[in-house]
Amino acid sequence: MWAATYNRDPNPLLALEERVLKPLLPDLRGKQILDVACGTGRWLERLLGAGARSGAGADFSSAMLRAGSKAGLRGRLTRADCLALPFQSGVADLLVCSFALGHIDDLASVAREFARVTKPVADVFITDLHPEGYAKGWRTGFRYRHESFQIGVSVHSLRNVSKAFASRGFELVRSIEARLDEPERPIFERAGRVKLFDRVRDIPAVLIRHFRAPRQAP
Repeated sequence: MWAATYNRDPNPLLALEERVLKPLLPDLRGKQILDVACGTGRWLERLLGAGARSGAGADFSSAMLRAGSKAGLRGRLTRADCLALPFQSGVADLLVCSFALGHIDDLASVAREFARVTKPVADVFITDLHPEGYAKGWRTGFRYRHESFQIGVSVHSLRNVSKAFASRGFELVRSIEARLDEPERPIFERAGRVKLFDRVRDIPAVLIRHFRAPRQAP
């Protein structure tokens, strides 16, 4: 059900993530990219469009992958677990993992697998719902046929995420606690929820972590 609405319904958190993350991306020309837990291939499509040489995406949900069956992504998406990616070691110049860590309990294994598939000092961008937003009652969810559904997640503290990736040799380049702002206001207006926007705009909404992969292959 979520896959059916993922690309259709405007989402302020996805819009915020894209607004903040896109300026942080390096020059993608000649780069090989991986979109892990890619959903419908949202980031893969954008990165290929920004000049990446080649790329692939993986997600455990076959429904999400079917929803992402666009011409530009044909043959690039595969069903796989984040803990056992079907990619060669040391293949990626850049890896993106968007709004997925909350669906994974074993951070250490994720970090180990990301270290395996990335080249030395590759850029790794990881985003998720901010723990403070979750503490305020926010949840990952969607609407389908006039009903609301919530997706269960594991809330990882900033410290635990950093610790898991540092243990595999990743260097934290930057950590951004992004907040909703005027560019996202129209999404709330179209949904008739302007008052909600005014209440939540000062709360950290999306956590964006930029890591650099280990200098030596694991």
